[in-house]
Amino acid sequence: MNIASIENIKKTYGVKTLFNQLSFSISDSDKIGVIGVNGSGKTSLLRIIGNLDSPDAGTVKYFGTKRVEILSQDPDLDPKTTVLNQVFSADSPEMNLVRDYEATLSSLENSPEDGSLQKRMLSLSQRIDDENLWNLKSQVETILSQLGIHDYHKQIGKLSGGQRKRVAMASALLTPCDLLILDEPTNHLDNDTIAWLENYLLNRKGALLMVTHDRYFLDRVVTKTIELDKGNLYEYTGNYSDFLELKANRKEAQTAIEEKRQNLYRRELAWIRRGARARTTKQKARIQRFEEIKGQASDLSETQMEISVGFSRLGKKVIEIDHLYKSFNAKKIVDDFSIILGPNERIGIIGKNGYGKSTLLNLIAGKLKPDSGSITLGETVKLGYFSQESEDMDTNLRAIDYIREKAEVMENCRGEIVTAAQMMELFLFDRNSQWVYISELSGGERRRLYLLGILMMAPNVLLFDEPTNDLDIDTLTILEAYLDEFQGSVLTVSHDRYFLDRTCERIFSFNGNGQITTQTGNYSDYIQKHPLNGLSLKEDVVKSPPKAEQPKPQSSPKRKPGLTYKEKREQEALLSDFSKKDQRLDFITQKLSEITKDYTVLQELSLEKASLEDELLEIMDRLETLEQLEKGL
Repeated sequence: MNIASIENIKKTYGVKTLFNQLSFSISDSDKIGVIGVNGSGKTSLLRIIGNLDSPDAGTVKYFGTKRVEILSQDPDLDPKTTVLNQVFSADSPEMNLVRDYEATLSSLENSPEDGSLQKRMLSLSQRIDDENLWNLKSQVETILSQLGIHDYHKQIGKLSGGQRKRVAMASALLTPCDLLILDEPTNHLDNDTIAWLENYLLNRKGALLMVTHDRYFLDRVVTKTIELDKGNLYEYTGNYSDFLELKANRKEAQTAIEEKRQNLYRRELAWIRRGARARTTKQKARIQRFEEIKGQASDLSETQMEISVGFSRLGKKVIEIDHLYKSFNAKKIVDDFSIILGPNERIGIIGKNGYGKSTLLNLIAGKLKPDSGSITLGETVKLGYFSQESEDMDTNLRAIDYIREKAEVMENCRGEIVTAAQMMELFLFDRNSQWVYISELSGGERRRLYLLGILMMAPNVLLFDEPTNDLDIDTLTILEAYLDEFQGSVLTVSHDRYFLDRTCERIFSFNGNGQITTQTGNYSDYIQKHPLNGLSLKEDVVKSPPKAEQPKPQSSPKRKPGLTYKEKREQEALLSDFSKKDQRLDFITQKLSEITKDYTVLQELSLEKASLEDELLEIMDRLETLEQLEKGL
């Protein structure tokens, strides 16, 4: 059942139109992921649907009284309120009752002999029991605990930025609603918490709309994908893997359509140039058709950035860490850690928040001093540190001036000299946006600019602290390709499992109390050997019953060449079925090249095409097996 309809909405900022005439609907069972490059309007779309902003044109309609809850990328919380009060801040009958219970319980702990408080507690307990809200109360404790929040009475103002985001998330998850909107929910969460959040959202009833760049998260949670591309919206049924396949099919179909249009345009243009006279009705119609064809050009250019920067030569000695020790307030962060890192290392650093991952990078970068032990960098090492806070960015500067401060010109990987303005264009900053003040850029655009500023200095050792926060998927894909060719060492702190799998060949795991485990392989390799580290709930661990010992199969005698009667009949049926499916596949392929704008039909045909291709492969495998049996192989 549809719960919301978004109809022809438009949003502009200054002279930039983010999107125009976007329309789609949300049903009560949809789990929708929104994808697009930074600056394409993803956050603006979520804010409009969540009633935090209004469109310049168009409407958002909700059918009936629907409750909507939104988690913003940078939630605005009252610094004086407590964690518990923030979690119970939603104005709903259920939350009001549980909030009243928690407040009375807190008062009773301070005044245990107060008879009126005791009576009120009994009354509230009875009401919670009558309305069956104990589950909601236990959910509060479970969710806060899973999100790493244990001091329920601490003021929001005394929490770190990441902790504030997690409190806001707990509040959003616990608030009863028909549509839950999440903007970058995985930022500031560690891998264990992300695994728990995936399970929670998979089992949650109600509609979900979210922006995230975590590709594994999208693959597991969403059932529909929405892409914002050059102001247009495209809908795809399925998860992130389905999106990649369906988008490729859409691009292929659009390319075929555009080629046909260009061929027709060239023929009509030749007719016009021969001196067409608009004297007859037929000729007038043909000239009018020519103008229509001319105006139907499709923009098939891909919005892609290119990372083509050079890097300094790196010697054999890179980083030597010897008996490193660091603590804060008597809490061990790094305890007697030693390692020697050479050139072309690809290190992924994982662990719970607060265990010391960023501290290790800051120690290597010289921003912190160890309590004991040493860190020695090779003479040729030139560090590039991509920190979480983009701390050296002066938001009062124009984007082009920020890059020019790093380098006016640089040499790319092909040995060509490239100016700062040219590099910015490769990073999707056109001539107009280069002169925009940094304060006016979106969060993702700032991070992309910050990344360019680091690479402009041609480092040969890269330190990445949560590089996937606020970077869009397209940028991450190009960054991953760049790291494939990068002739230096990379140390990455990240919660993005896909990024770690794609770029790392060794894992440093912070296990708490200063202990660091090292293991060769990527993140998935690590989780296979340490499965409990990827799960947060004991209920997620399903113990398989011990398998009964199977007797060893006896070797069967080798059969003679030839097929049985039943196998011959099967072979004939498969050949007939193959012919029919192959003809249907040819028909669908032809249709995909003819359909123009009906993307719903395109998606249906694309899915059928993929299914047919799989079925044909299975038939071919079976036919090959029968052929081998016929020959006695």
